[in-house]
Amino acid sequence: MRICTLLWTILWIVWLLAWLRTKATRERVPFGSRLAYGIPVVTAFFLLFNDNIRFGWFEVPIFPHNLALEAVAVTLAAAGIAFAIWARFYLGQNWSSAVSIKVDHQLIRTGPYAWVRHPIYSGFLIAMAGTALARREPRGLLAFALLWLAFWIKSRMEEKFMRKTFGAEYEEYSRSTGGLVPKLRF
Repeated sequence: MRICTLLWTILWIVWLLAWLRTKATRERVPFGSRLAYGIPVVTAFFLLFNDNIRFGWFEVPIFPHNLALEAVAVTLAAAGIAFAIWARFYLGQNWSSAVSIKVDHQLIRTGPYAWVRHPIYSGFLIAMAGTALARREPRGLLAFALLWLAFWIKSRMEEKFMRKTFGAEYEEYSRSTGGLVPKLRF
């Protein structure tokens, strides 16, 4: 769990530094809409990283201590965080923490965006799964479920903005890629 916490800390430092270089916002969803996904995100991270939660059953390990399981957990967390950072830098100045359209916004369809439309969320979910596995407690499962719910809500809002902004180009893009999970192509 300590390694996973360190990995998340690195991610937040990278995120903060990258946040300094973003385009101006042209349009953003209202504050109330941001709460719809923001509250589950904050709650998920609070549940997973707060060691002072004392709800009895929240603390009961689901899995016994196991070195192989810990290795898988750290690998998932590292892979998810690396994927999210790659996607964040690939998105560049178009990124925003809130659902928004930037001035001179571009539709990115290459790199990790060739596989999924929301690779940052995919990376966060993979990292959260690894961290929940490292935590080994029921609250890890709840935290993962809350984060998935938040990103499902947020991605739906983003899809509306992208369709409004990019029209047919975004429709074609969404048919050829998955949202959070890559589409299987046969």
